[in-house]
Amino acid sequence: MTKPKKIAAIIVAGLFVYLSLYTWNLRTGHLDALSAYTGLDITGWIVRPGHWVTDRVSDFWGRYIYLVGLRQENERLQEANARLRLKNLMLSDRADATARLERLLQFAPLDNWSEQGARIIAHRMGPVSSLETVIVDRGSLAGVQDDMPVVSLDGVVGRVLRYGATASHVLLLSDPNSRVSVIGKEKRSQGIVVGQGSGQDLKVEYIKLNSPIEPGELLETSGLAGIFPKGLPVARVKTVHRSDISLFLSITAEPLVDVGGLEEVLLLKRMAGPGENNATSVN
Repeated sequence: MTKPKKIAAIIVAGLFVYLSLYTWNLRTGHLDALSAYTGLDITGWIVRPGHWVTDRVSDFWGRYIYLVGLRQENERLQEANARLRLKNLMLSDRADATARLERLLQFAPLDNWSEQGARIIAHRMGPVSSLETVIVDRGSLAGVQDDMPVVSLDGVVGRVLRYGATASHVLLLSDPNSRVSVIGKEKRSQGIVVGQGSGQDLKVEYIKLNSPIEPGELLETSGLAGIFPKGLPVARVKTVHRSDISLFLSITAEPLVDVGGLEEVLLLKRMAGPGENNATSVN
């Protein structure tokens, strides 16, 4: 059989099958029902994955939005917490500063001397950084002059070494160039306290061998050098040694002021009497 004939035979057979099924469906309706169920299933197979993907995407997007919002809220709370902690630290520091200033106000006024508060702003800086010094925030504009005594409530800190318009260098007791005339509070033996460097005990010179002085005695300014007023606490005697080859006792003393933990000091200025100017004596 030739190819055109085969095609014609297939078409005829197909038409026969179609007509037979069509006639059968008209009588029974089975094919319509089958197609309805089959179409629904196919539609379900197509739509169901779409719904699943939509649900997963919606769920993922919702979770993402929630997590983003949660992270933003967390960041906001962290920033607020940081601000509160900073504010608390600032308030705590301000309270501590207020307490220190209140203690400075307890300094007993000295006859013929005035005092003003100053804040330590630096340690060992500038052209005198090789010396044991601190810098305070008061200068000539506040009336600061050379050799003005610098004290705290615990005792003598040092004296003004040099000053500018708004800041001054203070030479500390611990510096080897520092000299302060002192007298024992109890035995009244007189000498000179000399610095020996940072972290070192002070040295007390020129106290005679037969002078009465013992460890633990408080040393105060004698007022003889004309720089410090009389009676300010300076140091406490630590050791006393007598030597057969010296005319003077070998004495060490502990400073009363811990400069490392000091933040505020008092500058003392001698008040001018009648017919006098405000210049202080220079050692």
